[in-house]
Formats: sequence, C-alpha cells, structure tokens
Amino acid sequence: MFKTNEGTVDRALRVFVGLALLIWFYVDQGTGFWHYAKLIGIVPLLTGALGYCPLYSILGVSTCPMKKA
Repeated sequence: MFKTNEGTVDRALRVFVGLALLIWFYVDQGTGFWHYAKLIGIVPLLTGALGYCPLYSILGVSTCPMKKA
C-alpha cells in the first residue's frame, strides 16, 4: 500500500506520544480548546502504527535504515 518511511525508533516515539496524548485527554476532565487539542494524538499514533508519514513523503524524508545491497 504505502512504502514505509519511518524507522523503528521513530515509530515507537510516535506511538508513545500518541498514546500519552490520548490517555491525557481521557484522564483530564478539562474543557475548551486545549482539552480537545489532545485528540491530535490520533495522528502520531496512526502514523507510528502504519510506519508511513505523508509529510515525510512530501518532504522526501525517511528514517528507515538503509538496506544492504
């Protein structure tokens, strides 16, 4: 489907940050913009789980290790 453009460490950090933001969203019972802004944690969670970042593709960036020939 998509070519993986995220390395292992990059993916792990994205999943961790995404989960942290979503957990914070559910634990913190605040209101207003900043409370719902934590839902942005869905983005790093999904990109980390899939191993594909659309922004990396646009910028031509990849954190995947180079394959040996």
